[in-house]
Amino acid sequence: MLTPRSPRPLPADHPLTGGATASSPLVQAYRGHRSAVTPVWFMRQAGRSLPEYRALRTGPMLEACLDPATSSEITLQPVRRHHVDAAIFFSDIVIPLRLAGIGVQIAPGTGPVFDRAIATAADVDALVAAPVDLRPEDDDGPLQPVREGVRRTVAQLGATPLIGFAGAPFTLAAYLVEGRPSRDHLAARRLMHVDPQAWARLLQWCADVTGAFLRAQILAGASAGQLFDSWAGSLSRADYVTHVAPASARALAWARGLTATADAASAAPLVHFGLGTGAFLPELHEAGADAVGIDYRMPLDQASTRLGDAVPLQGNIDPAMLAAPWPVLEQHVRDVLERGRRAPAHVVNLGHGVPPDTDPDVLTRIVRLVHDAGAR
Repeated sequence: MLTPRSPRPLPADHPLTGGATASSPLVQAYRGHRSAVTPVWFMRQAGRSLPEYRALRTGPMLEACLDPATSSEITLQPVRRHHVDAAIFFSDIVIPLRLAGIGVQIAPGTGPVFDRAIATAADVDALVAAPVDLRPEDDDGPLQPVREGVRRTVAQLGATPLIGFAGAPFTLAAYLVEGRPSRDHLAARRLMHVDPQAWARLLQWCADVTGAFLRAQILAGASAGQLFDSWAGSLSRADYVTHVAPASARALAWARGLTATADAASAAPLVHFGLGTGAFLPELHEAGADAVGIDYRMPLDQASTRLGDAVPLQGNIDPAMLAAPWPVLEQHVRDVLERGRRAPAHVVNLGHGVPPDTDPDVLTRIVRLVHDAGAR
């Protein structure tokens, strides 16, 4: 059984330890400090809309994620093209499940499809009883391709920080229980209430697997980490607090306290993003993140108010606006920047992922706009 590892110093050659990324606008913003230029990156920027991505990634998705040369190159492509202030490591939230022995593939047009669902208490018991040791700190463990992909990427990024990422326990559990994507995650929510003990065991397993995945990326060179809860918006606040938040906190605990110096303030910062989670933003933050990602549904100034104007925010350009005429999109981006001033610090991003049919030049133009607006 995996258990969260204790805090520890980052390696001597880590970009935060050596100072390469410690003063970057992105890391400073996640820590609550504003720079002269507001940092910007895009969720799902690694691929999707880029022709160079489509030319390179011709095979199955998960195999590309586990090939260090491919994952590194895809991670670097949007940095070269858009000049964003951070790279996000190219992988998939189900990679740690795959490495833990779960049969899963990404079906084009569908998403993750599992060999079998974890639908009953007996299924959960069999899952958690099987030995799993992802060994996030070891180069000879199952996470070696991930660590190597991160190292290759960081070696070329220089002062641009890399963000590691992982799926939140609820999102992973929702996929596992259903066996494939779901519109309402009814099967997962049913198990949550019908057998809360089995649900808690499943969530703890998911937390440890995904937490080890995130820890491995940070130890290998990522300067920050983000936990994605894509499907938590299907939950009520009460269900999130009671049945999900403890597992999210456990996942984040794997990556907390990885410090560049003896000062705890030098730790790699963590971000928590949830789609449709406006009703419980404080609880999202209290799970252990330094910054909170806001989706496109809630204006940033309102989100900041809910968080006591004390938490750095990330977001929240509406992805649908990327297809709008430039004057309309420009006004929207400037509005996001203005509303983000209410928070202690702000990282500009989308309120969800880049749509695959987005014109890449539009993203590049947004980066220039954000940088110019900050400089002025």
